[in-house]
Amino acid sequence: MELSPLPVAFEIASIAILLVILTVDLLLVLRRPHVPSLRESSLWVGFYVSLALIFALIMLFVGGGEHAGQFVAGWLTEYSLSIDNLFVFVIIMARFAVPAKLQQEVLMIGIIIALVLRGIFILLGAQLIENFSWIFYIFGAFLLYTAYRQAFHTEAEEEEARDSALIRLVKKRVATTDQYHGAKVRVTIDGRKVFTPMLIVFLAIGSTDLLFALDSIPAIFGITESPFIVFTANIFALMGLRQLYFMLGGLLERLVYLHYGIAFILAFIGVKLVLHAMHENELPFINGGQGIAWAPEIGTFVSLGVIVGAMVIATVASLIKSRGDANKLKTEQGGASSQLNRTKTDQTD
Repeated sequence: MELSPLPVAFEIASIAILLVILTVDLLLVLRRPHVPSLRESSLWVGFYVSLALIFALIMLFVGGGEHAGQFVAGWLTEYSLSIDNLFVFVIIMARFAVPAKLQQEVLMIGIIIALVLRGIFILLGAQLIENFSWIFYIFGAFLLYTAYRQAFHTEAEEEEARDSALIRLVKKRVATTDQYHGAKVRVTIDGRKVFTPMLIVFLAIGSTDLLFALDSIPAIFGITESPFIVFTANIFALMGLRQLYFMLGGLLERLVYLHYGIAFILAFIGVKLVLHAMHENELPFINGGQGIAWAPEIGTFVSLGVIVGAMVIATVASLIKSRGDANKLKTEQGGASSQLNRTKTDQTD
């Protein structure tokens, strides 16, 4: 997992350029709040995906195949988790009836919050890994639990996640209005200052970002220990997420098996982390504090193959099921229509 360091100038320049791109994207939202068309959204998503692949190619020449492979595997993992995040964003937007023209701004705020939270967790994770190698046991166990929760979550758990304790408390204690006033969080009505529903939306988005940051950071540290690769993979996974939200639209509802693919990836990385912890073991009560030689190290390109394979299988299976359900519904509707016509004919006779 350990890599030779990349040139410092390359790392600084890369992060600076990526932050500039994110800033420009934010300014575009503030200057032109609108609902992007399918064509506009597709072009932007294509641009950001191409940018990530170009960056991987540059990293290949600057740092070698291992650096590039870890970046691509990390980016794909974070991207799949970001798509999962979009499901929750869709629920939040619908639940609080966010006007379509304001959804871009809400998504951009959500992306900024996610970036800040992930940056904090990346710094904390890097320090923990550097000082406590046994943290991989905890990361691995956490990812295995997360994978189980992802695969077998219930509707009741989803409902509870939508209305966190913090949001329920705010609704009860804080004076709010039912009407949106643009993107304003607080307005004055009849001489009284009240909060708009946008406050609740931002809290819901922020709490969701926190939960996903807790899941995503251990996952990518299972692929690479390089804070630079972790951070850039997260930035690329978040860039274009706003446009992806509008591009996918109803397609998100058709990806019914996506959570199984993500669960498999998280479980795989969890096992990989535990094996790595066993290989590097320093805990005195496990094998006398010595590394366990038979514990295999799973390579970057094996991880990349598993991640890509899991996402492709989950996506294809979802689309096949959705098409089958659509054909079944069409057949049932055709049968019902035929029955209705026969009934009318019998009545006429």
